[in-house]
Amino acid sequence: MYWQSLWFRSPAADPSARGIFYLAAIIAAAPKAARSAGLGYHHLSIKHNSGLATPDTRRWTSILGGYRTPNHVRSVAELVITALPLVTLWTAAWFTFSLGYAWASLLIAIPAAGFLLRLFMIQHDCGHGTFFADRLANDWVGRVIGVLTLTPYDWWRRTHAIHHATTGNLDRRGIGDIDTLTVREYQARSWWGRLKYRLYRHPLVMFVVGPAYLFLLQHRLPVGLMRDGWQPWTSTMATNLAIAVIAAALTWLIGIKAFLLVHLPIMLLAATTGVWLFYVQHQFEQTAWERDERWNLHQAALYGSSHYDLPVLLRWFTANIGIHHVHHLCSRIPFYRLPRVLRDHPELREVGHITLLQSFRCVRLVLWDEAQRRLVSFREIRAREFQGTAPKLAAP
Repeated sequence: MYWQSLWFRSPAADPSARGIFYLAAIIAAAPKAARSAGLGYHHLSIKHNSGLATPDTRRWTSILGGYRTPNHVRSVAELVITALPLVTLWTAAWFTFSLGYAWASLLIAIPAAGFLLRLFMIQHDCGHGTFFADRLANDWVGRVIGVLTLTPYDWWRRTHAIHHATTGNLDRRGIGDIDTLTVREYQARSWWGRLKYRLYRHPLVMFVVGPAYLFLLQHRLPVGLMRDGWQPWTSTMATNLAIAVIAAALTWLIGIKAFLLVHLPIMLLAATTGVWLFYVQHQFEQTAWERDERWNLHQAALYGSSHYDLPVLLRWFTANIGIHHVHHLCSRIPFYRLPRVLRDHPELREVGHITLLQSFRCVRLVLWDEAQRRLVSFREIRAREFQGTAPKLAAP
């Protein structure tokens, strides 16, 4: 998922012409296998500043390969225990609203949004071909869910694949990531260019206005793939048609006021949470960005993605997507197998580790400092600029 057409152009393509919104939307073997390959834990040291060699990072992808096989019974069960509660809670929210208890309907919207978010995560796994072994099963389950999440499945799958293929590459920003400027790029902008970027990065824009724009408006067109043949258009228009049919039917059954006041809070809360998750997964201080000549896919996957260590209940609703560094190393691992990876390979726990409390500090990290190799805040850059222009006091 990403925000592009109205708000932003790729920094690599046109650094002076960004708009305000962009958000993208685009293995594991058991320890025994690692030991048989001669990979003791001392060979798999993965601290961010350890100078890990590329071959060792690549080796993780083969180590993790054994976790890729989905369990069909488990997958169906996960789908059922996510979809049925969502339908039940949606019905309960409408029923309480019809009785005049709008406040109760809003309260019910909170867990309902959690289940809708979880349904999106299942769609995400379908897009990676991990939820079922059969491609058709993945695609059609993903397409049906895409109607409920307002996200055209085939279009999203392609843009999300671009995200995985280019994450952390400073010269290939533009599809599937959050618009991130380097300090040098920001300082080279005019005051208007800086203002636009600051507005884009404001929490109200990023996490309130942005998600609504993304899911309600931008997903109605195959933005980013408009010239890539018929499939993105077919996916988007078919999804739009199905959404329109369902919305019209529910409006006819319960009225437009009830439909909007019941469904919009659920959808917007789920969308905001989804955008927040994506933000924290890649916008943390010690993330990794490189220029194209130095960029490496496996190192970008491991070090450019966080381990968002959430409480158990939130981990369940987010379908373990917080174990994002492992997901990027091997996107073919079903979400319900990701915790097993951390249990079998505890050295992966501390890579990019962020707690729920720590994650709120990520909001102020907005610029990539190529010299210090970390994300920094506007305040830090202002302080540097002030120190650079302040008059020097003569020694007494």
